[in-house]
Amino acid sequence: MIKTLLENFSPENHLAVWLALAFVLAFLIAYRSFPTILFVAKKKHLMDEPDGRSLHSDKTPTLGGIGIFFSLIVVMTIIGAFLNTKVLLLVMGGLTILFFLGLKDDLTVLSARRKFIGQLFVAALLIIFTDTRIIGFSSILDVYTLPYWISIGFTLFVYILIINAYNLIDGVDGLAGSIALNASAIFVYLFVSTNDLSLATIAIALCGALLAFLRFNFSNKNKIFMGDTGSMIIGFLLAFFTISFINMAQTNVESNYYKDSPALAFALLFYPLIDTLRIFFIRIVIHRTSPFKADTNHIHHRFIKSGFSHLMTTVLIVSINFIIVCIAFNLLSLNLNTQIIYLFLYGSALYVLPFVIKKLLK
Repeated sequence: MIKTLLENFSPENHLAVWLALAFVLAFLIAYRSFPTILFVAKKKHLMDEPDGRSLHSDKTPTLGGIGIFFSLIVVMTIIGAFLNTKVLLLVMGGLTILFFLGLKDDLTVLSARRKFIGQLFVAALLIIFTDTRIIGFSSILDVYTLPYWISIGFTLFVYILIINAYNLIDGVDGLAGSIALNASAIFVYLFVSTNDLSLATIAIALCGALLAFLRFNFSNKNKIFMGDTGSMIIGFLLAFFTISFINMAQTNVESNYYKDSPALAFALLFYPLIDTLRIFFIRIVIHRTSPFKADTNHIHHRFIKSGFSHLMTTVLIVSINFIIVCIAFNLLSLNLNTQIIYLFLYGSALYVLPFVIKKLLK
């Protein structure tokens, strides 16, 4: 009976049930794994030591990415029997490589060069074997189609940019996890609307794993950080979702997002991208130092220095990013170049607003 039921089961015909199962399964696996990870981390003293840049004062386990990775791999293994196995296997392979790179960096120290090579290899793996790449700029600067090798090179750049931009915002309790949860939830909607059930399932599984992680990340008693183990694999998935969405829109003239996908992608990842561009500008132009030299000039650092709590900083940044996404959906009727200019202006104004209000209330 069970065998017959499974053979006749079609996720497309039971979409809500299928996505709910993927979400719940990922949540439960991650939620049940974190206490064990916390126990082992404390027992073996695998903790993050506060330093001059840290916004926390206590030693904290940094292996939260293990629970996120484990839940995603289990869900993708189970759903592989029903969905696009090729894509799932390649994503699982990429996740596994980056997971071990991040784990080594959390436990010892991994050079930036080796991390870069690993990220480049995983990105190339997905681009070459799935031919999922950004094929043009969708009229940005009047560039519609890129030559094949330039398209691959630019897509590699976008992968590296998003992975590392996401890693840079992991500095305040709940911020990185909440930004990724918000983006992943919207990607679920976008992938369902474009009939890509495989990517919608991975995205909603990531939502489940992140929700479980945030329960512990916000905890005072059983706090855990995602570490590079988590930020690397989550950044990779967000990059993969972004590029896949843009590719699907650009290759389908009937898509609702045919000319607008770059603007939506920009809005979804507005905070990590803008914060990274801003911090690089400050380091290179103002301080005349290496763009990779760590400091405390990130936007979330500015919020904390201005007197906002960790929770309020996370709530404000995530809320602003969500508002920017809502604005992006309401700008779809405009020219793409105009959309991006408006998003940049609205987004910049929204991130300045809390500081202005705070100053006026003093």
